[in-house]
Amino acid sequence: MAGRNFVKFTFIRVSPEWRRRAPEHRAQDKREFAAACREFADDHLLRAYSLVGTRGDTDLMIRALAPSLDPIHELHVLVNQTGLMAYAEISHSYLAMTKESIYSDEPQPLEPRPGSDAKYLIVYPMRKKREWYLLPPEERMRVMRGHIDTGRRYPGIEINTAYSYGLDDQEFVVSFNADEPGEFLDLVQELRSTESSSYTESETPIFTCISSSPERALDALDGETVSQPA
Repeated sequence: MAGRNFVKFTFIRVSPEWRRRAPEHRAQDKREFAAACREFADDHLLRAYSLVGTRGDTDLMIRALAPSLDPIHELHVLVNQTGLMAYAEISHSYLAMTKESIYSDEPQPLEPRPGSDAKYLIVYPMRKKREWYLLPPEERMRVMRGHIDTGRRYPGIEINTAYSYGLDDQEFVVSFNADEPGEFLDLVQELRSTESSSYTESETPIFTCISSSPERALDALDGETVSQPA
């Protein structure tokens, strides 16, 4: 277990009633939420993202990474105490753990590399068909090598795979750092015709997240734009 980390993707949808609150109350709500994020980020990794304009069912996402579940639990206890969450709900939630891939011949980072954040993070939960697990290990390796070779033709896209077996409903949470969403679109379109795709049970919903500081993601909830990662 050494070097592994839990990673939690929490998607939050804010009620329209919150936007009708007085400006000073909204400002206080945002300060409380940002303070909860900063407290966690003092010792662990936290990234925030805006989904304003990219999804209709969620507004922001926080991605939290820690070596145990306790700090992630405490983060969400603090978040739930903020004024913002009195007017919001968690629309989607995914828990997973980082670990080395058995299919790649390159070392896989067990936590985000410094400076690896791109403008966008595209995230989705994934399940494989049961037939996949009945294949001999060498056959699964052959199929996945073809999948990996396709991905390597898109060097501007960085993939991060986290594993959820027994921890959550999905089997994987897959996330992609991308500066050009169109390049990711082309990658996914090409992957649809690969042999590995035929063993995919589900890979939705898909979230296109705009990288941001917590403060800028919160400001986007009531009118401030998020044009550049902070």
